[in-house]
Amino acid sequence: MEKPVQKTVSFKRMFAFSIGDFFGGGSFNIINFLYPGFAALTLGLPPRLAGLVIMAARIFDAVSDPVMGFFSDRLRVRFGTRRGSLIVSAPLVLVSMFLMFFPYSDPSVTVRFTLALLSYIFFYAVQTSIMIPYFSLSTEITEDYTQRARMTSLRLGISIFASIVCVALPRMIVDMFDGGDGYIAMSLAFGFVFMLCVGATGLFAKEGIPAPKKAEPFDAKDFYRPFKVKPFRQYLCVFVCCQMTMAIMSALFFFYVDFYFCRDLTAQGQSNIVGLLGAALMFGMQIVALPAYLAMIKRWNKTIVYIAGSVIWILGALFLFVLPANSDPALLYVLAAVLGFGISGPGLIPHAIFPDVVDVGHLQFGARTPGAFSGIANLSNKIAQAVGLAGVMAVIGAAGFVEQDISEGAGKLTSQSLSAQNAIIMIMALAPLLFMSAGIIVCARYRLNKAKHAQVLHAIGGSEEDKQTVLRSL
Repeated sequence: MEKPVQKTVSFKRMFAFSIGDFFGGGSFNIINFLYPGFAALTLGLPPRLAGLVIMAARIFDAVSDPVMGFFSDRLRVRFGTRRGSLIVSAPLVLVSMFLMFFPYSDPSVTVRFTLALLSYIFFYAVQTSIMIPYFSLSTEITEDYTQRARMTSLRLGISIFASIVCVALPRMIVDMFDGGDGYIAMSLAFGFVFMLCVGATGLFAKEGIPAPKKAEPFDAKDFYRPFKVKPFRQYLCVFVCCQMTMAIMSALFFFYVDFYFCRDLTAQGQSNIVGLLGAALMFGMQIVALPAYLAMIKRWNKTIVYIAGSVIWILGALFLFVLPANSDPALLYVLAAVLGFGISGPGLIPHAIFPDVVDVGHLQFGARTPGAFSGIANLSNKIAQAVGLAGVMAVIGAAGFVEQDISEGAGKLTSQSLSAQNAIIMIMALAPLLFMSAGIIVCARYRLNKAKHAQVLHAIGGSEEDKQTVLRSL
């Protein structure tokens, strides 16, 4: 006889689950904020090749996600359906971080490009083996709507805290050393911390919803049938829109600060902490905003939060058009805080609604396969990010952005052309307007609120007529 579903989740178990996203949120920001600069200014790859590395590795990663999701749904080991993969993969995080940020210095651009690509692919293979089971685990701690919201807020708070730490400290560590030694020190330090966090989740975040003792048989339809679930398609759109916008803006953020906002200081060879403080404020405000957005969820519903935050994000980004170069850093700090408050809402909601969407899939197909849903979600998200990031790197390259010359005796790159600066500003200002507006339109049509979710859970054990009635109402 299966154990009953646990309705109440202890803070200890919530924390054990949530600490795993220190790796998810932290590594996301280290890569998105630092890797474009590392590739162009330390490895000396032209922007088009740096973008190709990012796109090719992420497409490989995206294709591997559904495969990992498929196996994650069928894994049966001592540590639960998901946690075994986290425990095995945790030590590999340290290795993959080291290889990804190793400053390969071969004089051949082709060799540096190949090594960077292989290192990037290896990192994402490890990340896939962790994050797909982790996302799936979020659906199996509890099925309670309110408990899930609390757990998601704690997880997101830790993820945002990791984002702050992993924007400020890595850059500071890198700047403490000459050449590429700073990237080696940074990758080892954060790789070790990530290893501990992932391992803790694997060991202590026990599932509350028991998995079926017998895994579902192989069915090729598992790779695409999540698309048949209407709320999942809606979730996918709002998730991809938010993640793509964050990836694009974070990839260009330090380029914007160093080569436009503080361009005179950079041209003089002087370092600054404006970018670090701005990024820290932006992510700190995301944590500050969480209680306000949680209150909105309780009073209204989750999609209202996404819409409200998106509007703030869009309006804040448009101010980049009028923010002058070399102006008072306080202006950038205020704008970063406004952007952070806006980003917090859309950043929270996709994670909060994912378990609810998986429940609809359980109702529609008669089987619980969160790994398949997680795999498809990450496949779509990473392909979109890959194309988006490669595209923006190609655009700024075409606009005149110049990579670092790493040949012996070459001076440090301290400026970029006006056309490259304008391209960076335009992309950062317009990306939220383009993508988040699409997310707003989809949110306005999303119907899976708290009451509907209760109907979904009730109908899972009901008649076929009840199931179809609920599905039609979504």
